[in-house]
Amino acid sequence: MVRFLFVAIIAAFLGSFSTAHAQDKTLTLDEAIKLGIQNSKVLKLSQSKIDQAVSQYNQAKDSALPGGKASFGYNRAEIPANKLDFGPNSSFNLPKNADAYLGIVTLNETIFAGGKYKYARESTDLLTKVSRLDADKDKDQITYDVISEYYNLYKVLQSKKVVEQNLSSIDQQIHQSQRFFEQGLVTKNDVLRFQLQRANVQLNQIDLESNRKVINYNLDILLGLPETTNIQIDQITEADHQVGPLSSYIDSAMGSRQEVQQLVLRSKVAETNIKSIRTNQIPTLAASAGMYYVDANIDPIPKSGNYITPLTVGLTFSWNFSSLWTNKNKISEAKIERDQVTINQGITADNIRKEVNQSYEDYMVALDKIKLLQTSIDQAGENNKILESKYRSNTASATDRADAETLLYQAQINLELAKADAGLAYYTLLKSTGKLNK
Repeated sequence: MVRFLFVAIIAAFLGSFSTAHAQDKTLTLDEAIKLGIQNSKVLKLSQSKIDQAVSQYNQAKDSALPGGKASFGYNRAEIPANKLDFGPNSSFNLPKNADAYLGIVTLNETIFAGGKYKYARESTDLLTKVSRLDADKDKDQITYDVISEYYNLYKVLQSKKVVEQNLSSIDQQIHQSQRFFEQGLVTKNDVLRFQLQRANVQLNQIDLESNRKVINYNLDILLGLPETTNIQIDQITEADHQVGPLSSYIDSAMGSRQEVQQLVLRSKVAETNIKSIRTNQIPTLAASAGMYYVDANIDPIPKSGNYITPLTVGLTFSWNFSSLWTNKNKISEAKIERDQVTINQGITADNIRKEVNQSYEDYMVALDKIKLLQTSIDQAGENNKILESKYRSNTASATDRADAETLLYQAQINLELAKADAGLAYYTLLKSTGKLNK
């Protein structure tokens, strides 16, 4: 018994300890989105890819700069056999050893290469813009994920409120039915029906709390908050969004979606690649300048008369004319890649149209559901009042009374869920048109 009490005390202490370390945080939707964007690891990775693309662009620009090289070397020669005989009266003796210093500085500049460096810069610049659009797309997805989880949590919390209100109402009915039972106006079965209804609502409450914990945890991770943070939703006020024709949303998507803009850029990259490959067939002209320092003295410090410094300048004209017949298949492959981009543009446009149409229809259906459910609540509320009055006057059964209460409770939950679904459907429509963060 003592051990049991000790374990119970420890469990209660740990429960209070974990509760004390949990904290509540009330967030508006805008605040949640801002936190999600600030703390997103995906967006940090996207920024890293942008930085990489910018670095590649800068490297492409650097490739057009003059090339320079400098070197300085020392050589020592040991000459064991140092005598050359050219005949009876002619011979030549070399020293037993020799030292030599050679310094070279060269500078090279390509004067004309058919635009190869220009096309390299254009291509990497276009790919940098593609990377930026990738980041924008990731930002839209993170924003939508935050909105989706925020609305899911809102739906659960609103449902919990309705459940709590319903439990309070059922408790009143149980109290009243017990009083009627004591007065002999109803049977014990009538009391049990209300108690069974309460148990069923409590089961729903348990499921809702479990869902709340899962969604809350996911949202904590998404927003970069401590995992013990209990997020409270600031009341969502749904604005009366004016719904335009479907065609206007499709036109907006075609002008704003990152996928469309990326394919336009990739089409330009493909065209630039074709031009760059064609430059392989064009001769190149390069200029060079060089300076040499040659010193055969053992002392590396220059002394007058012991070294020479030749200076050179030159022009080099080169043409790999074999590219006239080896380059054509490379150009053919580049044209195929360009055609694939064009085909992909058509596929993407079709998919976007279907996505916008689906989002548009889902939002319209969500608005219609709200109107219908509002009427349903009015009807369920009126029916509940009538049966409550009849039950009080003992002209309606406990079953009828409980059923009316259940219908009203379910209608209230459905309306709250429909409002949240309509809000999320509107943001889904915005995302499909590329206007979520604009």
